[in-house]
Amino acid sequence: MASITDTCYVLKTVNEVLERVGKAPVFQVKLIGLNEEVQNNNGMFSIKPDLMITAITHTDLVIIPSLTGDALAGTYLNKDYATWITEQYKNGAAVASLCTGAFLLAYTGLLSGRECTTHWAYANEFRYYYPDVNLVDEKVITHEHGLYSSGGNNAYWNLLLYLVEKYTNRETVIYIAKFFVVDLDRTDQSPFIVFHGQKNHKDKTILSAQEFIEQHYADRLAIDQIAAHFNITRRTFERRFKKATRDTVLEYIQQVKIEATKKQLEIGRKSIQEVMFEVGYTDVKTFRDLFKKITGMTPNDYRNKYNIG
Repeated sequence: MASITDTCYVLKTVNEVLERVGKAPVFQVKLIGLNEEVQNNNGMFSIKPDLMITAITHTDLVIIPSLTGDALAGTYLNKDYATWITEQYKNGAAVASLCTGAFLLAYTGLLSGRECTTHWAYANEFRYYYPDVNLVDEKVITHEHGLYSSGGNNAYWNLLLYLVEKYTNRETVIYIAKFFVVDLDRTDQSPFIVFHGQKNHKDKTILSAQEFIEQHYADRLAIDQIAAHFNITRRTFERRFKKATRDTVLEYIQQVKIEATKKQLEIGRKSIQEVMFEVGYTDVKTFRDLFKKITGMTPNDYRNKYNIG
């Protein structure tokens, strides 16, 4: 609901700001639907679209709000929008998805071979169902060939500001950012990501290997050692692991170690070097570089920002 109401509020506020300085409004905001009334949040909210989808034959911008609950089920319930969205895009409209609305945008096929972001908690699921889309879930927003997307939850504010600047100017977007008290030009959601390995697959051996890595991440794990533990050749193990998890074995080990580091920095009082040794790293530079690559922050900056002690 918030992604719908906030979008309408932002675009209408832009019009008001422009009118106050003697300029014509830029946006004509219409909420369209498949039915005359839609119940949301188990009937807590009722949405009444301005128009039915069949009434709109041309538009300049389509904004897909976030989906509620299970993203795949939400996509299926809204699948009848897909053809209409595709037609609008082919007729020159830009299309933007907010948060998990990326699932519906991907369902249209428009994202095939292109970049997209979504809520980090749904990243594994998204990659599983749409492997042909280049998901960059560390990004707050993406823009490629008139297709836009935003990351998790409140990241849609950054995409809304991005669109406001595209259709107006820098001066207007700065005012809107200040009015709604939103940080402008935020591009990375990596610090907010909680790593959960992709386990929505049926390779039981690889599932066991994932659990083994998560239980022994502090050890000096060698890929040969893990493969031998499960009686598989290294080459076969790496191939099956990548196919099942979308990560290489080394990437998975690194992600697990950094996730363990993040938790220690959030709740513990140990030094960064002590935490580094505990998760199995001995070289400070390698550890810091990897931590920053995955989270977008240095270990020290991360602890200063998120430590609850």
